[in-house]
Amino acid sequence: MKNLLTGLARQFVVGLIALTALTVVVGVAYPAAVWAVSRINSDGAEGSKITDADGCVVGSELLGVDQHAKPGQPDKYLHARFAGGVDDPTGAGDPSSSGASNLGPNSADLVKIVDARRAAVAKREGVRPDQVPADAVTRSGSSLDPGISTAYADLQAPRIARNTGLPLAEVRRIITDNTDGRQLGFLGEPTVNVARVNAALGLTGPSCR
Repeated sequence: MKNLLTGLARQFVVGLIALTALTVVVGVAYPAAVWAVSRINSDGAEGSKITDADGCVVGSELLGVDQHAKPGQPDKYLHARFAGGVDDPTGAGDPSSSGASNLGPNSADLVKIVDARRAAVAKREGVRPDQVPADAVTRSGSSLDPGISTAYADLQAPRIARNTGLPLAEVRRIITDNTDGRQLGFLGEPTVNVARVNAALGLTGPSCR
């Protein structure tokens, strides 16, 4: 009986030591290390905020939030990818609408959504439907991609030039200056950061309007 109690006591002590050690490592040391690393570049860790000339926050380099023109106002900014679903195919990208539709390639609903988006973009940009690039009529898994293809950005450049009064060459220069290359130099395709382009075009933060 004495040996049994001694063995149980030893196991209890070993288990308590293991629990304490894991609590310190996983519950304290690891979270502290992650927090410390995040402070190395606090601007990037907090969303890569983009500010205008007055220091007002315009948006984030990591979130694709579409800028829809108010009724009667000129549409002078670069548009991100659509985020709407079956009920609103041309809904704007917004953090509150994040999520995938789960519609497969054989879905009739997906075909309707793509057709509606293609028609909307073609009308907005004054081009034929077959000139609308693929990323303009599809959405990503999160619906919040910050970038669009160079083809989609170039398609929008003439409209932006007309509505802002800027020369087309200047609009294209702004787009080129805010184009990110392939990841690691070989993965994916170059993308245009919508928020950075719009900030360069004069978009201001809500508190400065």
